[in-house]
Amino acid sequence: MDARIRRRLRLRDLDTLIAVAETGSMAKAAVQLAVSQPAVSKAIAEMERTLGYRLLDRTAQGVEPNLYGQALLKWAKAVFDDVHQGVAELDFISDPTGGELRIGATEPIVAAMLPVILERLRRKHPRILFHVRQVTSVSQQQDALRERRVDLLLGRTLGQVGEDLSDEILFHECTYVVADSSNPLCRRRKIALRDLLDEPWSLPPSDTVVGALIHQAFRASGLELPRANVVTSAIQMHSALMGLGPYLAIFPSSMLEFSPQRRAFKALPVELPVPPWPVTITTLKNRTISPVGQIFLECAREVAKPLNTRPAASRLPRRG
Repeated sequence: MDARIRRRLRLRDLDTLIAVAETGSMAKAAVQLAVSQPAVSKAIAEMERTLGYRLLDRTAQGVEPNLYGQALLKWAKAVFDDVHQGVAELDFISDPTGGELRIGATEPIVAAMLPVILERLRRKHPRILFHVRQVTSVSQQQDALRERRVDLLLGRTLGQVGEDLSDEILFHECTYVVADSSNPLCRRRKIALRDLLDEPWSLPPSDTVVGALIHQAFRASGLELPRANVVTSAIQMHSALMGLGPYLAIFPSSMLEFSPQRRAFKALPVELPVPPWPVTITTLKNRTISPVGQIFLECAREVAKPLNTRPAASRLPRRG
């Protein structure tokens, strides 16, 4: 960086730019920062003079960052994130039992595997605070990571990882047709997929990735998708319905391995031609993992071992 810019560009100026961009107004940014509006305008003007680029454009609604402003904002947020990481590491050195970690995870992971990891960590490090954000689409997951709203992502991946991201595969997740353990179907030793077409089903929407895969699995078996009684992407809804009636649902192996309700479910002995999916931890390549993040990674690998080491041919999850 040019020495002149390094001396004149301050963290306070970058913080002012972020506030203006987020509020879309010099006046609102001034209120948020508890300074006068002229002070905000002066900080932006001095920043533009130092850098040699206009950063904001005026609109009918206020102001918004232009191409140059957007580029600087991206790195300004990264700077503050790195400072936050540095302070967090100092806190961790001072108190190794504490710290914070922001986790993004998909719903099946939030419902089953992640609570197991967090409870194990609580026993060893009771002062660590975990912020959990449930993420859905691949783009939403990666945006949350790039914008540093989360420190890492945990969940299924489609292999569409950007060059700035890094994936570590924890295990490959299988998919099962599941019923409540009291369902008479659970007493059968072998079931053909076509035998289940007329059963009541609770299925994910067909326009989701999982829903599309299930549709493909039935078509690969020469069958149409069964008529669902309930269509929902909520894992907890599937679970509740199975407990109330003879519903069938599609669950990942991690749900049957780790869910607190796993004793109530049973994977039916039916072949569902859905290929195993990798469950990964995704991080930013250019961002150092914090000590708390490293502890989380080690625990996640340990928790994932049962699913990672069980032979694929016999990977029906434990039931008790």
